[in-house]
Amino acid sequence: MIQWAIMDIEYRVMKIADYETVYALWKSCPGIGLSPADEKTNIEAFLERNPGASFVALEGGKIVGNVLCGQDGRRGYVYHLAVAEDSRCQGIGTRLLELCTGHFRATGIQKSHLFVFETNEVAIEFYRGLDWIERDDLKVFSLNV
Repeated sequence: MIQWAIMDIEYRVMKIADYETVYALWKSCPGIGLSPADEKTNIEAFLERNPGASFVALEGGKIVGNVLCGQDGRRGYVYHLAVAEDSRCQGIGTRLLELCTGHFRATGIQKSHLFVFETNEVAIEFYRGLDWIERDDLKVFSLNV
């Protein structure tokens, strides 16, 4: 198993055994929208379709960050980047994104997207600070099927 460590933070690929802790982290972060698509069986299928693309950050063996990443063969997608409030401003979110986008590059993906609620100012400023390009030429449409 490949693991990375920076500043006493260990990074590794997410596995389904991490689900309960990661889901609790998502729930603790205002601005992350959860739905039935985030139930354990759906996340397990997502991880299986996108092996090695999602990561967790651990401090002292405890998960303090997570990013859920996948791709469709053309574009990469970042979902639910979350860092525990008391572990923020240490570069954890940035490193998680680097791992994710590095995986995309290694698999031939040249562009990635993410979605942020308009009301999530913390996330918006974070991504702006990392030079992600804010798009105003697109609208997102959704359909429950």
